[in-house]
Amino acid sequence: MRDPFPIPPIPALSKAVQPWADYLHLPTLPLHIHEVVLMAAFYHVVGSVISPILSRRFFPTHYSALSRSRKLNWDVHVVSLVQSTTINALALWVMFVDDERRNMDWQERIWGYTGAAAMIQALAAGYFLWDLIMTATHINIFGLGMLAHAVSALLVYSFGFRPFVNYYSCNFILWELSSPFLNIHWFFDKLGMTGSRAQLYNGLMLIFTFFSCRLVWGTYQSFLVARDLWTGLYSTPAVLATTAPEDVLNATFPSQYANTMKFVSESTNIPLWIAAIYIGANLTLNSLNFYWFFKMIDAVRKRFDPKEKDAKVAGKAEQDQAVTTGAQADSAGLKTRPRRGTLLDGEEADEPPPI
Repeated sequence: MRDPFPIPPIPALSKAVQPWADYLHLPTLPLHIHEVVLMAAFYHVVGSVISPILSRRFFPTHYSALSRSRKLNWDVHVVSLVQSTTINALALWVMFVDDERRNMDWQERIWGYTGAAAMIQALAAGYFLWDLIMTATHINIFGLGMLAHAVSALLVYSFGFRPFVNYYSCNFILWELSSPFLNIHWFFDKLGMTGSRAQLYNGLMLIFTFFSCRLVWGTYQSFLVARDLWTGLYSTPAVLATTAPEDVLNATFPSQYANTMKFVSESTNIPLWIAAIYIGANLTLNSLNFYWFFKMIDAVRKRFDPKEKDAKVAGKAEQDQAVTTGAQADSAGLKTRPRRGTLLDGEEADEPPPI
């Protein structure tokens, strides 16, 4: 299936990136670099222009009361909500309509290419490029966990321009199916709706989608891609370009190879270092998913457990009383002072990041 992105490649941009694509062995990057750049720019505009305008318009009291760092965190959640909603819809659409992708064999799943799947990969790379810039420049707010996620995700999706496991771009982006509910859950807290019935229902959907899409589906897809990589690690793709001249007349290949395997050459293989980096990044992302899942369960439980609510109210009342009693303020402050966050935690340690 051809790339359905409405804007065709920009010749000047493709030409500018061509030397880097040749050096890094990313032959499909010039075809999709405009999608990467345009989406990164789009998310920057959403976060820095559109979100502040709309937030001040619809939530003037809540948004205006936030500190600068918390406004940035709010805007990042808006971008995440927009990105996760659109990329999920597009990925599901591609999975249903792209016949070439659906009929791929193990060789095509590793070395194959379709324009539609590459578009999903490019759109995701654009978001993760923006995400990397944001987390690297505001690491004190988002923490090392978010930075590791951004680096790993961008690295994994950049490999697809070789092309490499282009098939799995749609599969892995479906991890994002839980992100809309995660962001909505976060906004409920900021809008004073913590513990509401709406947040409860959304929290149940969040737990269900996070567990099913990230832990179950994500782990299963990680197993499948590892199996394909193991199969192809010491193999070369069997296509016309790699067939010996004396065997050409007797060779038969699926008809769609003419489109899906057109970037395969005699030198195409799976370098061990790429397989190691890909699997390492995948393990990093899966580990973060399991870590964030248990953090998320704990955060949701605190919002609806009556004992946790009573303890929180009692703690606040004790702190307020300590402030008004003068001499007791210092000792009470020591008792109620929260643990200082670290770079690993980010600004809000009790919440999983917006991914």
